[in-house]
Amino acid sequence: MRDRLVRHRVQIALSLRVTVAAILALVAAQTADLPLPLWAVLTAVIVTQMSVGRSLKATGDYLVGTVGGAVYGGAVALLIPHTTEVALLLVLLVAVAPLALVAAMRPNMSVLPITAIIVLLVPTFSPTGPLGSAINRLLEVGLGAITGLLVSFIVLPSSAHRQMRQAAARTLDRMAGAMVDLVTGLSRGLTNDDLHRLQDGIGQALVEIDAVGTEAERERTARLSSQPDTGPLRRTLVRLRHDLVIVGRVAGTRLPTPMQDRLTPRVSAVASAAAMFMRSCGAALLREAGPPSLEPFESALHAYETEVAAVRQEGLTRVLSDDAAERFFAVGFALEQVRRNLIDLRRVVAEWGPEPADRQEGQ
Repeated sequence: MRDRLVRHRVQIALSLRVTVAAILALVAAQTADLPLPLWAVLTAVIVTQMSVGRSLKATGDYLVGTVGGAVYGGAVALLIPHTTEVALLLVLLVAVAPLALVAAMRPNMSVLPITAIIVLLVPTFSPTGPLGSAINRLLEVGLGAITGLLVSFIVLPSSAHRQMRQAAARTLDRMAGAMVDLVTGLSRGLTNDDLHRLQDGIGQALVEIDAVGTEAERERTARLSSQPDTGPLRRTLVRLRHDLVIVGRVAGTRLPTPMQDRLTPRVSAVASAAAMFMRSCGAALLREAGPPSLEPFESALHAYETEVAAVRQEGLTRVLSDDAAERFFAVGFALEQVRRNLIDLRRVVAEWGPEPADRQEGQ
């Protein structure tokens, strides 16, 4: 039970924040004597997101959409008389059609037509006029947005940078496993299904990282976080994924038996060292520690390159077909690219590690 709670602590914290936001919004709306507390509660729930950065984005979009929909819907209701059912249908058409088009082009503005509809139709069921309906809608949404945002800041706040560390660590673990599996394919070959299985999960993880990184940068822009820029980390992970794609293309063809017996242990050692380094970097990100040593990988790569030089000197590469020779030399190119990007990963992890003493004293 304890392990499950730790594993899902972010989701549990979000559920608690949403619950608190809904209750506080209802209390605040009733205290302010707003006619429809429902919208304050719904707004508070909508803007309370997984991280502070995402809550800021949701709050901004919802407020802009609400103001735009209320102003436009109120103006249409005031300028076009609609005392009959036919006139009401016409006004609804004029109000909803352009806002629905804007919402279709900009999904973050989906609240535009909803707000306009509320401003138009609520007066038909209550004595409140269009202007009063628009004002009430703004007050209800504003109160809910403020409540949700305050709860996001105060009740178990979740930083997007912390989520970025966790997502990057998971991705590095996936890449480490894929590296070992892809290199194993040099001895037995890999099918397209095998390659897709290994690569698809990494691509999905990078999409998640990009979304979390955007939220983290929003927190930095709002000066809610002093954590490092997420751009270098994201770019390094993308480049490592490209390296895995190159290794995957090479792994589709088996090496000839004489070369396979000589090189497979060496290249497997390189892959194991790279995988260990990536997993250690992920653990360092979670602990906010310094990067691990790259020496084991450098040693394994040097041993592989030495063996390749010996194989070439003995003339074993001369019997390879053009396609096999191209793939054989591509292995060395791919591993050298991996080396460069692992060096870059070490630099990025160092930036995300503990702050230097002089910077802490300056703060």
